[in-house]
This record gives sequence, structure tokens and C-alpha cells, in this order.
Amino acid sequence: MNRVLLALASSLIIASGTRAQTTGGLSKPEIQGRQLAQEILQERPATNFTQTGVVTVRNPGGTTNFPVSLQTVVEGGDWKVEYFANMTPANQGPFVNLRIVHTEGQPNQYFIYQGNGNRDSFRTIPMTDLSQAEIWAPFANSDFWIADLGLEFFHWPNQKILRHEDKRTRACAVLESTNPNPIPGAYSRVMSWIDNETLGIVHAEAYDNGGKLLKVFDPKSFKKVNGQWELQDMEIRNVQTKSRSSIKFDLSTK
Repeated sequence: MNRVLLALASSLIIASGTRAQTTGGLSKPEIQGRQLAQEILQERPATNFTQTGVVTVRNPGGTTNFPVSLQTVVEGGDWKVEYFANMTPANQGPFVNLRIVHTEGQPNQYFIYQGNGNRDSFRTIPMTDLSQAEIWAPFANSDFWIADLGLEFFHWPNQKILRHEDKRTRACAVLESTNPNPIPGAYSRVMSWIDNETLGIVHAEAYDNGGKLLKVFDPKSFKKVNGQWELQDMEIRNVQTKSRSSIKFDLSTK
């Protein structure tokens, strides 16, 4: 399944209840935090697949719905995830095509193309390579930022396990990811409740440059497909703008 959804993966055992100790200048919670972030980033899809769904954006200005598709392609040691959103229900008008290329041990690469009409009309036009500063922007005018879809915060060098606790009936490690050099508009840190068994995000909170809570992410519902649990519905809320966006996938298209 797409890494953005952090689907069921191999079991994770994390030592808990220990005092911070230093090794090479890092405390034990920092070492464990880096190890956990690396395990999450090393998860990769087993096969190619495609999903379709609907994005719903609710804010003080009203509610908008539009279709979205997600295609995952495994290519050797790399894999790419491509999102295509028509920002009008009629599959015409403005669209966004986003591609995220994952290479183990390397930074993500982000490419985008925005236009009008439909995707088939623009397949021959080169996509734009996004810089790190440009990924802190909304995908298709939603509350999901490009950096969110690439799980960019797990690539930051500063990772630390703060504690272990239950969240939404699941045993979790609370992982703090800190941005060493946050640019204006980017997150300064992200708190993630990581399911010990599945490596899935049970809950996450993102903070702005001033340390104030900016966004809250929650998976909403799961469905069992071919013997595997898949995330069917997820929501992200911007608590500062009072906006929320959800993506509901049709798992029968996998």
C-alpha cells in the first residue's frame, strides 16, 4: 500500500521504560527515534496498484468535492506514487498531477504539473521539479500539503521517541520529528503516534514555526482487502484556518 497511508507492515519492537543514555552524542530515545523513522521509510509496496477516491474540503467558505486517483509503481529499488486530482467533479477544468519518487536512503523527489482540461491532454508536457521550499504547499487546494503526502518529516535528522502510550486503543510509540532548519510556512516539528505492530500513523500533530499547533491528522476507517487491512478514509484538519480535508478511497479499484 502507499507509504503515505503507512499500511500494515512488519512488526516493530521498541524498548521502553529506560532512562536516556548517550551513544555518540545521541540519547537513547534519539537513537531509537532515528531507527523507527528509518524502518518506516524502508517500507515499500510489494506490487504496483491503483486507487481512486474523492477529496472533500470543508472550510468557512463552503464544501468542495473532487475526484482523485493514486497510482503506485515499483521500479527496481525505487518506487513512485502519482496523484492526479481534477478540481471539478466533471473531470475537466483545473487539475494537478503530482509525482513523488522514493529511493531508499535518498531524499524524496517531487514533480508537479498543473493545467486545465484532463490529464491525457497534457501527458507529453514535462513536469516541474519542486524544491524543498516548494513542497510546503497545498495539494489541489486541500489541507494535505505536498510534504505530507511524501512523509517528509520522517526524513529529518532529528527524531526522538518521547514515550510509549495507547492511542485509539492501539499501543504506540510517540515519535517527535524536529525540523532543524524550518523555512517560513513549513512545520517546525511533528508528533506521530506510531502503531507498534503495524508502523501505521494512528494520530499526528504538526506545529508551525512559532511552535503552535497547526494541523491534526487522523485515519478514519479501514477495510480488509484480499486479507490485508487498508486505510479507506483519512482526514487532516488545519486548526488555525478552521479547514479540514478528507480523502476517501474506493478500495475495490486496487
